Amino acid sequence: MKNGVVIVGSGHAGVQAAASLREDGYDGPVVLVGDEADLPYHKPPLSKTFIKDAEAKPQPLRGEAFYTGNAIDFRPGTRIERIDAAGRSLDVAGGAPIAFDKLILATGSRPRLLPLPGADLAGVVSLRSLGDARTIRDLSARSDQVVILGGGFIGLEIAATLRAAGREVTVVEAVDRLLGRAVAPVIAAHVRQRLEATGVRILTGTTVARLEGENGHVVAAVTSSGERLPAGMVIVGIGVVPNVELAQGAGIAIANGIRVDAQMRTSLPDILAIGDAASYRHWFTGNDVRLESVQNATDQARLAARTITGHEDAYSAVPWFWSDIGDMKLQMVGLTAGGDSHVVAGDLAENKFSIYHYAGDRLLGIESVNHAGHHMLGRKMLGAGFSPTPQAVQAGPDGLKAALAAFQEKANA
Repeated sequence: MKNGVVIVGSGHAGVQAAASLREDGYDGPVVLVGDEADLPYHKPPLSKTFIKDAEAKPQPLRGEAFYTGNAIDFRPGTRIERIDAAGRSLDVAGGAPIAFDKLILATGSRPRLLPLPGADLAGVVSLRSLGDARTIRDLSARSDQVVILGGGFIGLEIAATLRAAGREVTVVEAVDRLLGRAVAPVIAAHVRQRLEATGVRILTGTTVARLEGENGHVVAAVTSSGERLPAGMVIVGIGVVPNVELAQGAGIAIANGIRVDAQMRTSLPDILAIGDAASYRHWFTGNDVRLESVQNATDQARLAARTITGHEDAYSAVPWFWSDIGDMKLQMVGLTAGGDSHVVAGDLAENKFSIYHYAGDRLLGIESVNHAGHHMLGRKMLGAGFSPTPQAVQAGPDGLKAALAAFQEKANA
């Protein structure tokens, strides 16, 4: 392949795809295109350590020597305007076209826009990039009062971080509980209680009607009931939208993301898609999903590289996620939609417990708070296709390990 592989998107997925191509022995050209000027960086710290420490630096995914040493042509600050699928090339804003033999779309997602009067005021920000994190860090240094719209992971991580830094923080969530799409009600209630104990004000079942400004800068959020919430900064965390426009313009099938098969191929087989923007039929649930996590991005990147290097593996990674909110490390493994019962292991009062979710007697997933041992066991159990009984769960890690070992021994026999 004389033009080799071009990867559009230099986040976790794109960088891993480039690395995996070389690890799998691919020796053709590899071009990695990113629209940010910075060296690719870890995103999870942006909502935590980075915004609270004025001296914090971004954490590179790989050092500069990685790209030069592996003959990866990294092109930062490059924006792709169009995919010419028939001509196998990319139109570049202000630059020459880039030809490809295989294309990997790792285009990620962007924050959902806020359809509110005042949303265009200065001081109204979202967090998705290093530039956003720098803006939040700078604004928080001179904003005593902060309003966060959205009670999802990002909003709550930032709320805990800014509250620990002494800011007055109010979280406004439209539905009746936090983390509505992400975790069980018992976890959501626990997170709320811990955050409120630190002084974070949380308003659920509440919407914002408008944002008020003075001299072009936000000064308050006004709820639909008329309450005025003073704010030197408003952070919007109401979800994300997959970046599918390039794929859609090339005639690639779209279904809540860029539709891919079990090998990460799109409806145009020489173009693959991975990460936040990719939608696929999940091997475990049988449902169509689009997962926004570092694990999903990197595992799909590894598989895409294997597909390009001639393998036909099907995507079968066990999904897992994490979030650090104040003194709570949340770890989730599996997909729990459709569960009809659960078992609690550990002690909520000690801020250390897990919720095991079942559909009948089948384990769907585990949600843990400061309970890393159960999370790691969960990854092994779901990967092995093992569903422990509630009695085994209550027996603790040693009992679970023994039950898993017995199941694997039987399976191997």
